[in-house]
Amino acid sequence: MSNRQTKSDVILIGAGIMSATLATLLKELVPDWTITVFEKLENAGEESSNEWNNAGTGHSALCELNYTVEKPDGSLDSSKAIKINEQFQVSRQFWSYLVSKKLIDNPRDFIMPLPHISLVQGEKNVAFLKKRFEALSKCPLFKGMEFSDDHEKLKEWIPLIMEGRTSDEPIAATKIDSGTDVNFGALTRVLFDYLKYQNVEIQYKHQVEDLKRTSDGRWELKVRNASGEVERHTAKFVFIGAGGGSLPLLQKTGIPESKHIGGFPVSGLFLVCNNPDVVKRHHAKVYGKAKVGAPPMSVPHLDTRYIENKKSLLFGPFAGFSPKFLKTGSNLDLLRSVKLNNVITMLAAGAKNIPLTKYLIQQVMLSKEQRIEELREFIPNAKSEDWDIVVAGQRVQVIKDTEAGGKGTLQFGTEVISAADGSIAALLGASPGASTAVSVMLEVMKKCFPQQLDEWEPKIKEIIPSYGMSLVENPDLFAEIHVSTAKTLGLNANVPLQTEERILVTN
Repeated sequence: MSNRQTKSDVILIGAGIMSATLATLLKELVPDWTITVFEKLENAGEESSNEWNNAGTGHSALCELNYTVEKPDGSLDSSKAIKINEQFQVSRQFWSYLVSKKLIDNPRDFIMPLPHISLVQGEKNVAFLKKRFEALSKCPLFKGMEFSDDHEKLKEWIPLIMEGRTSDEPIAATKIDSGTDVNFGALTRVLFDYLKYQNVEIQYKHQVEDLKRTSDGRWELKVRNASGEVERHTAKFVFIGAGGGSLPLLQKTGIPESKHIGGFPVSGLFLVCNNPDVVKRHHAKVYGKAKVGAPPMSVPHLDTRYIENKKSLLFGPFAGFSPKFLKTGSNLDLLRSVKLNNVITMLAAGAKNIPLTKYLIQQVMLSKEQRIEELREFIPNAKSEDWDIVVAGQRVQVIKDTEAGGKGTLQFGTEVISAADGSIAALLGASPGASTAVSVMLEVMKKCFPQQLDEWEPKIKEIIPSYGMSLVENPDLFAEIHVSTAKTLGLNANVPLQTEERILVTN
């Protein structure tokens, strides 16, 4: 047993995008606070934030149809799409600040300009898309969105998707050029590289096994180090940002807010294109509509991605079921998360979600050829040999009792759970996740450091000029911020980097 003990102001569990964002914000606001990070894997951003595990790569609601809901009376509710876009704009401001202060060298390492396209087929879906376009294009955050149901125009936008298409079913798309591709794995590593030089202690291969409250109100963590020895570390404030691993740790805190909450793990697969000629012929994120019965995170999309400074093409996700809460987790994770205080919540969720469970099992059983058949709905001429299967990360959706949904309601989205005294907070849930990290971490700070917020506000406004204001209600401010962040982050949409050669020149 190790006798190593430390005291910190702040302990962050998990070296993903959330902890990286919170640590960077706190270091800007209170540079003298001591911050310690514990990560059970060997490097930062290896689990949920990793670029091969994370489908949320620029979620700004420009093309994700599931964020715009059609109400029973036929009208559209765009509030979620607008909120997520606003949150993404907050992230852009934060990254722009870091670049302008030279805390990040090259924005090309993690963000690239890329058109975002929504694509639908069938008369009913085309009518929905047109209605969505009419609603959103009036909003300043969606300025520049175009709609077309003309085959010739669609051939210009998405040549790979339109080639070999024989169906005479109506087809339509919306396109917006101000979209981006964000590599959150790369961004996480860039931020932790910076934090290393800001006296943030980052302990890799250290697994947090338990948390308990001490008599003086601090939190004591039992941590197993790389040698297998147990260490004790205490802090005034703890943030649990361990992806799927957050729920079990939150349950160990014993705080009242951790009760009656469960988790439903969903795994995923992608097809990745191994043929450079095919990759070159597509330059956009293209989102379709989820199949009936599919969970919102299973909206099919064909994505241009920039991974390891190379243009890639991914299709998916294919949902699946695994009882693990992390890709590197245990098959007993789901079972161990069932406690006396949440067993009824979990059973109610199981009963309510039989169609979802059935759908996930069907997805698990798909052969590669069946997956390629689904891909052919996007790329009619897709060849099986051009595509390989990649296993994505685990997502754990929150299950809780809600007024609207009753007992055992499955939540789609991210949720901050914090103690009443603000001494500990955990982030649960999944999509849109990483893209809204800055807004979510500001929410953590609001809940956990209310006394300091007034003092911090001028600095927060320097980092995020729109802090405390609605961009939708201040279109001039949005226009100004959008232009300045695009310039700082190198996102001039008129100069798309369409080939590997051009992107490599920038590095």
